[in-house]
Amino acid sequence: QVQLVESGGGLVQPGGSLTLSCAASKFAIRYYGIGWFRQAPGKEREGVSCISGWGGKIYYSDSVKGRFTISRDNAKNTVDLQMNSLKPEDTAIYYCAKMKNENGCTLGQTSYHYWGQGTQVTVSS
Repeated sequence: QVQLVESGGGLVQPGGSLTLSCAASKFAIRYYGIGWFRQAPGKEREGVSCISGWGGKIYYSDSVKGRFTISRDNAKNTVDLQMNSLKPEDTAIYYCAKMKNENGCTLGQTSYHYWGQGTQVTVSS
């Protein structure tokens, strides 16, 4: 069974940093696109960033570009999201997800099937 588990969420002050990790089981994460999404209460789920497998493509949403960095650790079979200069509007539950195939990556939710349980990120003073 494919499984994705997010970790690293927590409470940080505005301007602070936090690193999220997405750990995968039962598949090699480097062969698939992995996306990070977030959802704030009462709002739609938003694509944040994605990274392809062997294709090497990376995308960021405009709202996080320049502040967030996505990366792969093939040895650990994880995809991380380094978040810097955090803002209150970054507060959300963050999810990672696996693309349905090995081609590239996208911020569109329908291209993903397996999802983690989410980890809460709260940015507040």
